[in-house]
Amino acid sequence: MVDERARGKWNRRYADAPAHTPAPARVLTEYEYLLPAEGTALDLACGRGGNALFLARKGLEVQAWDISEEAVAGLDHEARAKGLAIRAYARDVREQPPRANTFDVICVSYYLERDICDAIISALRAGGILFYQTFIHEKVTDEGPHNPAYRLGPNELLKLFASLHVLAYQELGCVGHTGRGTRDTAWLVAQNR
Repeated sequence: MVDERARGKWNRRYADAPAHTPAPARVLTEYEYLLPAEGTALDLACGRGGNALFLARKGLEVQAWDISEEAVAGLDHEARAKGLAIRAYARDVREQPPRANTFDVICVSYYLERDICDAIISALRAGGILFYQTFIHEKVTDEGPHNPAYRLGPNELLKLFASLHVLAYQELGCVGHTGRGTRDTAWLVAQNR
């Protein structure tokens, strides 16, 4: 059953926000050289689809899912305007997580639903790669959710995806010179081997 309250909240947020083309997640742009030359990709909880647009430009067959019809409609319009074939769907990923063995790449940014992590792992084909970036408890700025339930604990992202082979991981928090480096988030690039 779709969470209509969450859908309504996100539809209002996207309807009220100025339309813009979002940038892809830094974890994706920093490690783009790990992407396969071809295959299927999922931008899970895509919002306006910065990751989906990036992945489609790289030649992958892309699906993009978000609970918000507003976000999906905006992405669909943007993809058509740019001549990119992206299949965007309004979908509650908690109720309908990805099926097993369906994607070569899955990208998740700024979304945390711990209950579907096993489904995400299962959805990766052999050799498939997960790109994940989201907020951590240890923060430098006020960016991101205020509810601690939507922030990762120390090394939690590694624990949630422990069955995958880690290719890259970053969680800088407040260590060292906090004016440098990407703070407030953890990044994981991991492969299903």
